This record gives sequence, C-alpha cells and structure tokens, in this order.
Amino acid sequence: MIRFEQVTFAYPNRQDFRLTVDFFASGACTALLGENGSGKTTFGKLAAGILKPDTGRILYDGQDIAGLKLGEIGRQAGYLFQEPARQIFAARPLEEIAFPLELRGMAKPEAEQKARALCEEFELNDTLDQTTYTLSRGEKQRLALAAIMACEPRFLVLDEPTTGLDRRRRELLAATLRRLLARDLGLLVITHDRTFAESLGADPRFIKEGVLLDG
Repeated sequence: MIRFEQVTFAYPNRQDFRLTVDFFASGACTALLGENGSGKTTFGKLAAGILKPDTGRILYDGQDIAGLKLGEIGRQAGYLFQEPARQIFAARPLEEIAFPLELRGMAKPEAEQKARALCEEFELNDTLDQTTYTLSRGEKQRLALAAIMACEPRFLVLDEPTTGLDRRRRELLAATLRRLLARDLGLLVITHDRTFAESLGADPRFIKEGVLLDG
C-alpha cells in the first residue's frame, strides 16, 4: 500500500498549482485519469519518490519514505517515463538491464544471466545485436521496463505508457502488465486511454487541479 497523508506540493513560479491528497492505496492496478495539467504526472512522481512533498508524508506499508535512501526507494517503486528513451543509458540492451544489478553488487556473470532471462520475458531477444539508440519506441519501452523489473520493485508507476504505440504494441504491453500483476506487483497507470486501463482491470481514479477525487 502507498499512502499519502496530507501531502501538498507546488512547483516554483506556479503557485496556482498545488497537489493535496489525503489518501491513496495501490490495489492490484489503479488507473489515474485527468486532463492535461491536472497533476497526474506529479502524483506519480511523488508516489515513486522522484519528487518530495512540501508538506505531509508518503508511506510504503506504513514506512515514511522520507527516511529511506534513494536506492531503498528504488527497490520499492519503479517509474516508467512517458518517453522511455529518457531512462536508457547503456549502448546495448543487455548492458542496460545488467547495470543496476551490478550496481547493487551482483556478479557480472549472474547479472548477465538474469538480463538474458528478462530479454526473453520482455520479447527483446531480437534486439541484442542492436544499439539501444536504434530501437523502436515499443522496444525502448520494454527495455526500460525490463531494467526496472530487474530490481524487483513492489510498485510500478507508468506515465502514459500507450503514447506512440500502435494497437499490437498496446496489446503486447497490456499482456506484459497482466503478467506482472499476477506477481502481486502494485501498478499505478497514468493514462488517457480508458480502453487500455479497462484491459488491465484497473480501478479508475480521477484527479482535477491537483486534488484526487472521490469515486
């Protein structure tokens, strides 16, 4: 469960925008819906620990994340950016997935073995001889997801994950996320695509002007 307790947040030079959320629980899958500028992405970044609240507390199963180091937050929650290329740094897909594992102390052969297994799971085997820069948007998205899941987080926030994907790739992504849900991973999907949210069996929640609405 992710809980927001009297959380407020405001961007510099945008004092008219303020996010105030009393409570949020991540069920099997929650879809966060709202107009552009309503606070969806801000909410997701707060939930994943990327942004820090001005006031209030964010808790993972009762633990205030203000007391956690960045690496500890990363082991709890992963975040998939709307533009996946923003979070890909390595030149090769295997390197991208293995890097966070090696950073956490896993031996290189073991990290590569796990990376290959994730490439299989996320249908990336055909990309192994390519550079990450030449991958399609869908391939970059799956690669970013694989790298996140290498660290086995308990929660995953996805920001507009269907942007730029054709129907087949949206269906592939939905199938991938349903497999992750079967592992009891908590999902928060920020999206305008209600059909996609419904395909995940998501509980829809709505946000307006920085306030999470009831019902």
